[in-house]
Amino acid sequence: MPSLAITGAAGAIGSLLRTRLRDDAERLVLLDRVPLTAADDGRERVHTLDLADGPAVHAALDGVDAVVHMAGIADEAPLGDLLTANVLGTQHVLEAARRHGIRRVVLASSNRVGGFHPNGHVTTPEDPPRPDGLYGVSKLAVEALGRLYADKFGVSVVCLRIGSFEARPSSVRELSTWLSPDDCVGFVRAALTAEARFSTVYAVSANKRRFWALPPAAFYAPVDDAEAHADGIDGGLDPFAPQGGHYASAEYTERHL
Repeated sequence: MPSLAITGAAGAIGSLLRTRLRDDAERLVLLDRVPLTAADDGRERVHTLDLADGPAVHAALDGVDAVVHMAGIADEAPLGDLLTANVLGTQHVLEAARRHGIRRVVLASSNRVGGFHPNGHVTTPEDPPRPDGLYGVSKLAVEALGRLYADKFGVSVVCLRIGSFEARPSSVRELSTWLSPDDCVGFVRAALTAEARFSTVYAVSANKRRFWALPPAAFYAPVDDAEAHADGIDGGLDPFAPQGGHYASAEYTERHL
């Protein structure tokens, strides 16, 4: 494609995508609050901004063909902070997409929109939401905004409910929830090219112990399995306990209330 924008380009996933998607577009447009330096080859354009600044977002995304929106607060926080960073920032990205006629927006959602489903249940995007905290609530709002802009304005949106993005799993829960770097890139590439007006999928590797449904193979078939890294990780998960693990505890949210 001619031009691809990545928000949150200085973050863990954003940095990976900046490297791995370089050959997928003629030009990368990188947005983050953290200052970045454009590559010397002239194929990158960098914008240092806060997504709460709607006019700045609108200007930065002018001329872009697709957006991968990874920016935002990635864990539990006070609700006001989450509403500004995650919800308002997403609305500004979607509004820029509407005004500029951007063909596809990929939104970073989270597995934690369903963190209170039990470990013994294979959760699908069609299951009712059961957020495990304020962060999960903010990501549900992100998905709702994506649906609104798809239904009302015709913006093409794919939401990725991202699993535990790590180089390798390091806990019993991550043996179920791990999203490998290779599969992360694979899911994003698929989300950029899939035939969809609106879609939501769980972005998780092909883990033997996973409790989230994979999308149809025609969308993307993940290649990694956390079981390859299971040596030294002992124990199992209570099938009746929440999929969110410790994120679902009252204490995890109370410190932000």
